[in-house]
Amino acid sequence: MNNWIHSAIQKIEADFQRSADTHLIKVPLARFPGIDLYLKDESTHPTGSLKHRLARSLFLYGLCNGKIHENTTIVEASSGSTAVSEAYFAKLLGLPFIAVVPKGTSEDKINQITFYQGQCHFVEPQSLYAEAARLAKENNGYYMDQFSFAERATDWRGNNNIADSIFKQMQLEPHPIPTWVVVSAGTGGTSATIGRFIRYKGLASKLCVADPSHSVFYDYYQSGDAGLTMSTPTNIEGIGRPRVEPSFLREVVDHMIKVDDGAAIGTMHWLNDTLNREVGGSTGTNLYAAIQLIQQMHKANQQGSVVSMICDAGSRYSNTYYNTQWLESRGLAQASEAHYQQLKSLMDPNHA
Repeated sequence: MNNWIHSAIQKIEADFQRSADTHLIKVPLARFPGIDLYLKDESTHPTGSLKHRLARSLFLYGLCNGKIHENTTIVEASSGSTAVSEAYFAKLLGLPFIAVVPKGTSEDKINQITFYQGQCHFVEPQSLYAEAARLAKENNGYYMDQFSFAERATDWRGNNNIADSIFKQMQLEPHPIPTWVVVSAGTGGTSATIGRFIRYKGLASKLCVADPSHSVFYDYYQSGDAGLTMSTPTNIEGIGRPRVEPSFLREVVDHMIKVDDGAAIGTMHWLNDTLNREVGGSTGTNLYAAIQLIQQMHKANQQGSVVSMICDAGSRYSNTYYNTQWLESRGLAQASEAHYQQLKSLMDPNHA
């Protein structure tokens, strides 16, 4: 191993050592006695999202496999959060970074990528992968390809991955082994890590993946057809895909729930009121699915715990999910408000 690669790995490991683990927040559920809901708050990472873990793993994977060297241009296809986190690590190592992002990606995310000195290359969503590969080749760089390598870059057996962290933090809770762990899928890396970890440890927990509108993962899970595609892009940034990604492993998923965009955004706003903090649309997607499972548990007189996560903070979506005009332009304003009111009524302990 040459000196630069050794130094780069040390910098990434030192960054990890400076970072405390993320909090596990308990959400009040007065209407559902005996059932506990927890959200792992991934928005507190240095780059503000769950993708910080993935970016760290992808850089270490590239370095240790001899793909990243001094002055290597890093290229990634990303709708935002992964690019933000990768730009951070590229800057840490003094490497140029190009994010190939879909047109329409939130301005807040673009600003964060450029804050870490990354460049943004805008394309139509269907050109994302091919353009990233072309730019990497043109610049004699390295295409990180999160959608192919997410499931293998992280050590799913332990090593403080997100699954290991969740189950350690649950140890002193009334129901330490969750009945359900609920996540959404973008690359599929997080669901692959958690699903494998559950099996590896022989745990009784089940994994549920929440999939947004205009994503193929749910249909792929039902049919097994890896050739499925979707032409309409999802409104929920960071999750859902127009094609079946190599990192999404349907075999480790126990259940999937399709979540309408209006339901995701309405649930997101309900959580804002409940926790007095803004979260993103992917968190709303996760939470909506988690609440469906909690209702099923309650109906079956089952007690236990459900764990999901806050994927990122709402500050990244001031021009989209928190903008009434944007919601109206997408036809989501009425649906999200209706779901918000339904959920508020459902969760109200005084509601019959």
